[in-house]
Amino acid sequence: MGDHIRKRRLELGLLQREVADRIGSDAATLVNWEKGNTAPALRFMPVIVAFLGYDPTQNAADASLGTRIAARRRALGLSRRKLAAELGVDETTIARWERGRNQLRPTGRLGVLFRRWLAEAGSN
Repeated sequence: MGDHIRKRRLELGLLQREVADRIGSDAATLVNWEKGNTAPALRFMPVIVAFLGYDPTQNAADASLGTRIAARRRALGLSRRKLAAELGVDETTIARWERGRNQLRPTGRLGVLFRRWLAEAGSN
């Protein structure tokens, strides 16, 4: 993630502190992200994706559905617990979907909620 942030920052000719201000972080934290020492917390992901103009966690069109779910969840700054609460499922169900351990076939009420979540996520 940090390499994407650094590349975009340099493209825009911005200082690290300027990007940190935009993202809502401090410059030292941004430096650590750019160096790969730490990864951004989930709460920063929506702002980072907006700053970059793309979601670097969604790199392959042929990625599994579980991988795409995890990437979208992170891009929206949602924890598994928060997404599970929104969908009305257990947090471990989300984890299994993301890891490909459970066949993902949401039907009925869950299917409607899940498709709505993906559609809303896609429009952000």
